[in-house]
Amino acid sequence: MYRSALSAITSKSRRPLRSPFFSPFRAETPIISSVSPYPGPESRLPIPSNRFSSFRDPPSRASFAPSICFPDWSPGLRRRVVSRTRGLCGGSGDRESLEYDVVIVGAGPAGLSAAIRLKQMCLERNADLSVCVLEKGPEVGAHIISGNVFEPRALDELIPQWRHEGAPIEVPVSSDKFWLLTENHSLQLPSPFDNKGNYVISLSQLVRWMAMKAEEVGVEIYPGFAASEILYDENHRVIGVATNDMGVAKDGSKRETFQRGVELKGRVTLLAEGCRGSLSEKMIRAHKLREKVQGQHQTYALGIKEVWEIEEGKHKPGSVLHTVGWPLDMKTYGGSFLYHMSNRQIAIGLVIALNYHNPYLNPYDEFQKFKHHPAIKPLLMGGTVLEYGARTLNEGGFQSIPYSVVPGGAIIGCSAGFLDVPKIKGTHTAMKSGMLAGEAAFRTLVEGATMETYWDNLKKSWIWEDLKRARNYRPAFKYGLIPGLAFSALERYVFRGRLPLTLKHGKPDHEATDIASLHAPIQYPKPDGQISFDVPTSLYRSNTNHEHDQPAHLHLRDSTVPELVNLPLYAGPESRYCPARVYEYTPDENHRLKLHINAQNCLHCKACDIKDPRQNIKWTVPEGGGGPGYTIM
Repeated sequence: MYRSALSAITSKSRRPLRSPFFSPFRAETPIISSVSPYPGPESRLPIPSNRFSSFRDPPSRASFAPSICFPDWSPGLRRRVVSRTRGLCGGSGDRESLEYDVVIVGAGPAGLSAAIRLKQMCLERNADLSVCVLEKGPEVGAHIISGNVFEPRALDELIPQWRHEGAPIEVPVSSDKFWLLTENHSLQLPSPFDNKGNYVISLSQLVRWMAMKAEEVGVEIYPGFAASEILYDENHRVIGVATNDMGVAKDGSKRETFQRGVELKGRVTLLAEGCRGSLSEKMIRAHKLREKVQGQHQTYALGIKEVWEIEEGKHKPGSVLHTVGWPLDMKTYGGSFLYHMSNRQIAIGLVIALNYHNPYLNPYDEFQKFKHHPAIKPLLMGGTVLEYGARTLNEGGFQSIPYSVVPGGAIIGCSAGFLDVPKIKGTHTAMKSGMLAGEAAFRTLVEGATMETYWDNLKKSWIWEDLKRARNYRPAFKYGLIPGLAFSALERYVFRGRLPLTLKHGKPDHEATDIASLHAPIQYPKPDGQISFDVPTSLYRSNTNHEHDQPAHLHLRDSTVPELVNLPLYAGPESRYCPARVYEYTPDENHRLKLHINAQNCLHCKACDIKDPRQNIKWTVPEGGGGPGYTIM
C-alpha cells in the first residue's frame, strides 16, 4: 500500500523519523491518525497521505486528503532534529530544522535520478549519506505531465535491469509519422524524430516507479511539502531550503490548522523543480548564472494534453504522430502530438511556443479546435477523456543553458533547460543531468571534490553533444514555419548539426506579444461536449485543487497594470494564455472591468509567469499538496 509522510515535529517531544516513502507494492499497516484529518496544536506538519495499490492503480480523487503520521528512526541515516534553529536568509527563528547530507527539491525524473545514483554510489563505496527529496505535489507523480515518447538511454545507465523490474515501459514505438496540416487536409512528410527503440509511456507512472526504486536504496521522499525559500549561510552559500507555512488564511491570519514551515538543511542542495522552477529562477537571477556563460534568455512553449480512452478497433499501440501547421498560423511555432499508449488509451496534445505575437490567440481553444481536424476527429469519436493537464516546457536549448552550479548546490533537469527540441524529448536528458549531479554530490561529500565537477562532466556528456548539435533548429522558426522547416531539413540531412554558426533566439516571449490593435479578435467555435470541451469540464479532469482559504500564490507586482496596461493595450491576454481560466476580467459595481484571479484553478503550468507582457505576474508555490492530481499523464 503506497503511503507518504513527513513526520510531525513537536515543540515538546522530539520524535525521530524513519523513511517516509513506502513502496507501492508493499502492504503495510498505516500509522495514521484515524480521528481528524487535520493536525492538532501539538503537531508541526500536516501529512498528505495518498494511497493506491501500485503506480498502475493511481489514487482516486477522494484519496487526496491530509493525515498525520509519526514513523520511527530509519537506521543508518545520519540526521538530527534541531530545535528552534536560527532562520537564515529571512527564515524565522521558531522554525524547526532537519539536516541531511543532500536535499533535493522535486521528485521528477531529474531529482529521483540524482537521488538513486547518489545512493547507488554509497552502496558501491560503503558510504553512508542521507538523502531527502521534497515534492510539492500531493503524491509523487501528481504534478508530472509530459507527452512522452521515452528514450531509455539514461535509464539503461541508471537501472540497467529495468526491463525485468516492473518498470511501466511496455509499449514500443510501432510507427512514426509526421504530417503538415491544412484546415481540411494532411500531407505526410519524412519523420525527423527517429523513434526506433523508444517507448510510449506515462511519465507520471514512471516517476512513481522510480520513487519506489529510490526508496529501496534508502532515499527519503516527502510529498505534499513545497520548498518556498533558499537558505544561505553568512558566506552566501546555499545550505538548504525551507517549506512554506501551512494553515495561513487569505488575510494572513493563522487558521486552526496552522503549521510553521520547516528548514531542510543539506551539505549539498539540488534544485529539480522542472521548467521555470520558482527557486531555480531565483537562483539563476541572484547568481547571474546565464551571464557567467554568456547564455541567451530561455524560451518556452505551453503544452496542453488530454488522455483519451478510444474504441478498440481504432487503437494501435505504439503509433506515434506529430503534426505542424493548422490550427496555428504560419508565424506561430508549435505542433501537435498523438501517441497510442496501452489499454486503448491515447495521449493527444498541442504545443504552442509562447513567443506568439497575436494577443487574441488562446492556446486552450486552439487545442480544442485542433481535435476537430478531419484526420483527427474520427479517432476520437466514441471515446472518453480520462485526464487533462497543461505545462510549460523549455525550448531555448543549448544557447540558453545557464551555469548550473552555485556554492553548495546545483540546478538539474528542466530547471536548467536540457530539453532536446528537435527530438521533443527532455526526460532522458533530465535523468542524465540528475545522475551527473548525484555523482558530483557524492564526490564532493566523500572524496573532497567540488560541485563544479557536475558542470565539467555535463559538458563532457552526451547531453552537451546532443544539445549542441540541435542548437539551431528552434531559433530558425522565428522566420516562420516554411523557412524553419527548410532550414531544419538542411541542418538535419546536410550539415548534421555541424553548421559553423549558432543562431540567436528572438525577443523574450513576453516581449513578443503585439498590441491588440495590430490584430483582429479570433472567433473560436463553441465546444460540442464530445470532442471539444469548456475549461471547467477539463479542469475537473485534471483533479486540480487548492485550499481556498490561503494567500494567493499568484502575485501582481503592480496591481494597476492589468487595468491600465494589459487590458487597453493587449486586450487582457492573461484571460486567454492561461489554460485553466485563472485570470478573468469581470465588471465591478461601476461596470469597470477588473482582473479577478481564481488561484484555486491553477495547474502550475507557469505560463502566466512567462507570457505576461510586463512580467507583472509572479508565480510562487502554494501550500504543499495543492495543484493538479495527475495519474496517467
